[in-house]
Amino acid sequence: MKKEIRAFYTEATIRVYQAYNHTIANEALEKGTFGKGFCMDRMTWINPSFLWMMYRCGWGTKENQEHILAIDIKRSAFDYLVQNAVLSSYHDGMGISFSEWKEQIKKSEIRCQWDPERDVHGNPLDYRSIQLGLRGEAVKKYVNEWIVKLTDITDYVKELDRKKRLGEDIHLLLPKEQIYTVLQK
Repeated sequence: MKKEIRAFYTEATIRVYQAYNHTIANEALEKGTFGKGFCMDRMTWINPSFLWMMYRCGWGTKENQEHILAIDIKRSAFDYLVQNAVLSSYHDGMGISFSEWKEQIKKSEIRCQWDPERDVHGNPLDYRSIQLGLRGEAVKKYVNEWIVKLTDITDYVKELDRKKRLGEDIHLLLPKEQIYTVLQK
């Protein structure tokens, strides 16, 4: 299965999505970044695929994932994350031993996972979408340096879900994601 990064992006930023409870989301929107309700000590996952995030959060219906944020971060930061990520699962074709991979996982602050992309109904598509896990210094930089803009898209998501449930075609209303190429180091 092929792997592609598809995202909404500009020359300077790339959009990732996260879903949170009311307290964390509102505090982040007020501050323009995450605040004290956001746990800096645990891994946080970001994903540039709108439909994958809708699958993950149940279009904002899952507990503690009711508020969906579109987070524009610096493209240079996203590229750094992808370039320095360690795959979250081991396979033989990686060119390193299992024990070397385990050591990398232990030391890395950035994980990469390729999950099946989803359609508007949550069905898997024929390519994989990237998800990045951040912890330690990577989370601190994400929160304090890399976020350019936070937007609450919860109402937009709820309206799309309502239309979808009524049988309307929502494809033209989705974010315009394009294949994204990470700049090389």
